[in-house]
Amino acid sequence: MELSTIIPHIEALIFASDKPLTALDIVELINNAFAFLEERVTLDQVESCIEGIKEKYASEFYPFEIRESGGGLQFLTKKDYHKTLAQLNGDKFLKRLSTAALETLAIVAYKQPITKGEIEAIRGVNSDYSVQKLLEKELIVITGRNEALPGHPLVYSTSKNFMDYFGINTTADLPKIKEVLADQLVEGTIINPEDFASKQEYVADEETTASENTMTINEEGKLIEPTVEVEETDEATEETNTEEQNPEEPNSEKPDTEYPDHKEPKA
Repeated sequence: MELSTIIPHIEALIFASDKPLTALDIVELINNAFAFLEERVTLDQVESCIEGIKEKYASEFYPFEIRESGGGLQFLTKKDYHKTLAQLNGDKFLKRLSTAALETLAIVAYKQPITKGEIEAIRGVNSDYSVQKLLEKELIVITGRNEALPGHPLVYSTSKNFMDYFGINTTADLPKIKEVLADQLVEGTIINPEDFASKQEYVADEETTASENTMTINEEGKLIEPTVEVEETDEATEETNTEEQNPEEPNSEKPDTEYPDHKEPKA
């Protein structure tokens, strides 16, 4: 059977079904419908058709799409039209779980299968009412009893309605705990040893500079300048003393003195 012939039948089955359909369910239903044909539909053919149908309804032209939710394939409206549908469904569309019920449901989802006593040990409060409400909403189901514990308490797990309610296909699609708490984690400050060492050197340099610029007063009350400046002052003093001890000697040759012409008196 050609794929173009199979596709309309797959779309009709998914649209009319009141529960999510898997690829195996579709193969069985189509083969039962065409039992008179010798050629049987295979799983590979159905999966290829499903991929083509997904691409078809992913177009912006359609307000709905085919998604895997609740353990199978469903026709679901796109997120862009949720506000419009809220006007049609009214309060029913806006119903939400209470905080206590949501906490209990989260524990069951991540710890399943789990007993009511284990749920209460984690929450620290009685959970009879929350468990009962979740059972009424068919978000959790009783899957058996724990034979290893005294009294053989009931064991709870999530249902297919739970996956459909939250828009996931399997419990493996649940967000990981690390992903949920990633925004709440605070990363430690990393200290670079080199930067820390350079700061110490900088502080040491400042202390050295401050000590060099420190001025003290002797017992006589005179100001003593820093060592470096004192050495420069001593050198300047030595030069001055040297100049005083070795003054420049005047030139021994006296400059010629000009006298006016002298005339002898007449006898």
